Amino acid sequence: MATRGTTNPNRLRRVDRWITGAPWAARALRSAADPLVVDLGFGSAPTTTVELAERLRPLRPDARVFGLEIDPERVEAGRRVAVPPGLNFRRGGFELAGLAAGIGGAAGPVLVRAFNVLRQYTEPEAWKAWEELRGRLAPGGLLVEGTCDEIGRRCCWVALDRGGPRTFTLACLPADLARPSDLAERLPKTLIHRNVPGEKVHSLLNDLDSCWARAAPLVPYGPRARWAESVRSLAARGWPVLDRPRRWRAGELTVAWSAVAPAGSPGS
Repeated sequence: MATRGTTNPNRLRRVDRWITGAPWAARALRSAADPLVVDLGFGSAPTTTVELAERLRPLRPDARVFGLEIDPERVEAGRRVAVPPGLNFRRGGFELAGLAAGIGGAAGPVLVRAFNVLRQYTEPEAWKAWEELRGRLAPGGLLVEGTCDEIGRRCCWVALDRGGPRTFTLACLPADLARPSDLAERLPKTLIHRNVPGEKVHSLLNDLDSCWARAAPLVPYGPRARWAESVRSLAARGWPVLDRPRRWRAGELTVAWSAVAPAGSPGS
């Protein structure tokens, strides 16, 4: 199913910054014997795939990045642009265009970024897509699947390995929010319908809103300082916050997937 294809420059800068900056995420690419990367469903223009290849270069100059789309016209548009070394475009979808683990002896991609791809699917279809894509990763590889707004100021994503979901991340421009739960509209498909009382993700957003309100005295120091204090307070309440203050100040919060997993789901 072709996506709507909105592709604004820098739209995916926050997830790319996390991939290259969060130590355990960056380690997957840095330690890979074959740094094969797939950008699944890059949209109507190859802009964000080109940006991904450029952002990965300091981490792995030898990274091979493939932008995949099921629309052949989009693939051809990608092939016509000037691209960094190691960047290619192919027609493909969840089968990963012959790049999956075990296909022709391939080890599979060490990173698959799939953003704004599953929003148009049903929740059961999204869970199935996760399972399919996880099985096509290289050993130690990561699938980063999520959603963001059109200009990349509000983002949410889940990181998965071959064993299942591992982490859930909220990322934002704090100045763009009235409160953290504004991010609920960008929850991944597997969570967006679970933001209701009794579900873990709803409790997380409610607690984060409460911490945000308590951090109001930091308003004179700016929204980033207020966000960082909110995350610190959230961790103090016992939520399994996995990142460090440097990432909080970037407008991020990462928790263990078990903190938000819907009942009966993998990792719940």
